[in-house]
Amino acid sequence: MDQALHERLHLILEQQRAAFDRERLPSLAQRRDRLERLRRMTATHAQDLAEAMSRDFGHRSRHESLLADLFTVESGARHAIRHLKRWMAVRRAPTALHFLPASNRLMPQPLGVVGIVAPWNYPYYLAMAPALAALAAGNRVMIKPSELTPATSELMARLVAQHFAPDEMTVVTGDAEVGKAFTHLPFDHLFFTGSTPVGRLVAQAAAQRLTPVTLELGGKSPAIVDRSADLALAAERIAFGKLLNAGQTCVAPDYVLAPKELVQPLADAIVAAVRRLYPRIDGNPDYTAIVSPRHHARLRGLLDDARARGATLRPTHDEAPADRRLVPTLLLGTTPDMTVMREEIFGPLLPIVPYGHVSEAIAQVNAGDRPLALYWFGEDRAAREDVLARTVAGGVTVNDCIWHLGQEEQPFGGVGASGMGAYHGVWGFNTFSKLKPVFLQARFAGTRLFHPPYGRTFDRLLGLLKKIA
Repeated sequence: MDQALHERLHLILEQQRAAFDRERLPSLAQRRDRLERLRRMTATHAQDLAEAMSRDFGHRSRHESLLADLFTVESGARHAIRHLKRWMAVRRAPTALHFLPASNRLMPQPLGVVGIVAPWNYPYYLAMAPALAALAAGNRVMIKPSELTPATSELMARLVAQHFAPDEMTVVTGDAEVGKAFTHLPFDHLFFTGSTPVGRLVAQAAAQRLTPVTLELGGKSPAIVDRSADLALAAERIAFGKLLNAGQTCVAPDYVLAPKELVQPLADAIVAAVRRLYPRIDGNPDYTAIVSPRHHARLRGLLDDARARGATLRPTHDEAPADRRLVPTLLLGTTPDMTVMREEIFGPLLPIVPYGHVSEAIAQVNAGDRPLALYWFGEDRAAREDVLARTVAGGVTVNDCIWHLGQEEQPFGGVGASGMGAYHGVWGFNTFSKLKPVFLQARFAGTRLFHPPYGRTFDRLLGLLKKIA
C-alpha cells in the first residue's frame, strides 16, 4: 500500500476519532442539526447532483435521479429528525421475577467513526442514506464513493466540505486502490454496498481488525408470476422495476418465473408495457444509459452468450442507439448454463423462465443463493403465503417491484450471499449504535443468597428458580 495514502487516510480517521472522544454522546439538538444540514444540502443542490450523475452515466434520467437518489435522502432525513428523540431514549427492559426489585435498561450509544463504501449505481443515495443513519446515531462518518462516478463523487466531496466539519463527515475520493485501503482502516463500523464478490473481500479485510460490518450486496432477484395474476398489471410493474436506472439496481427483478402456458402472453405484455413507458430508446431523456463502456460490453456479451447457446432474444425496440443506452431485451428458452442465468445481470435484460407447478419455481429460487429481493404477482392469497413461507429473501414486494426498499418503517437488508445487517429508519439507527444493556441492582437484593459458602440453602433456592424461571 502507498505509504502517503495510508498516512492520509489514518490522519482523517484519527481526527474524527479525536472529535468523537471529545463528544461521545451528542445531544438531540446536535444530531438534528446534522441531519437538517444533510437534508438542506440535498434539497439545495438536487439539480446539480442530478446533472453530475447524468454526466457520469453518459446520460441518466433526471427524474429518476431526483426520485431515487435525492428524494429518498430528503425523506429519510425528515423521518429520522421526527423520530430521533424516541430512538435515542434509554429503553426500559423487562426484569425477571427472581431479580426484582432490580431493573433493566437498554442504552443506545454511538459507536465512534463509521466508514461507508458506496457504489456507482445510485451514487448519492447509497452514500448518504447510511450516512444519515450513522449521524442520527451520533457517529462521525467517512465516505468512499465509487470511482466510476467521478463527477458525482467530486461534487459530493465539495458539498459535504461546505456543510460539515471534516471531523463530522468527510468524503474521500480516489480509485480502487484508495477503496481497498479504506476498507482496511480500523473503523468502529464499516458499511459496504456493492457486489457479492467484492463484499466477500471487504468482509475479509474487516475481519482482520474485528471491525463489525454491514454488507448490502445483490444477487439474482426473482419475480414469480402466479396463474392468478393480472398479466397486464404484472407486465407493466415488472417493466418499470426492471428498467428503472436501466436495470442497474440491486433490487431489480433479475429474471421472471412464469407458468409455461403464460410465457408468451407475458412476454407480449412486457414488450407492450416497455413501449408505452419508453416509446423510443435512442435519445429518450427518460431512459438511462449503461454506466461505462466496460459494463455495456459485458451486457452485450451476456446476450451473445445466450444467443450462441440457443436462447431466443426479443428486443423491445428495433433500434441501435448511438450511445450507451441499451435496448431492453427479453430472453426466452434460457438454460442454467448460460452466463445470464448464473450472474447478476444488472442491466435491461430479462429472462423469462417457464414452470409447471409452483413448486418448480420455488425449487429454482431455493437452489441458488438467497436473493436480495423477491417479487410475487397474483391474487391467490394461499399461493402467495405458500411462496412467502417456502422462500428466503432480503425483502419482498407483492404485486409490484422495488417499493419495499422505500419503507422507512421496515428494515432493508440482504440475507446470506445478498448481504448481512439492515438499515432504514430505526434499524439504521440501531445498526450504528451499541445498544448497551444496563442492569441496576437494588440495595437489598435476593441475589446475595447465591453467594458462597454454598450448601443446602443454595440447592433449595436453585430448585425453586428452576420452577419459576
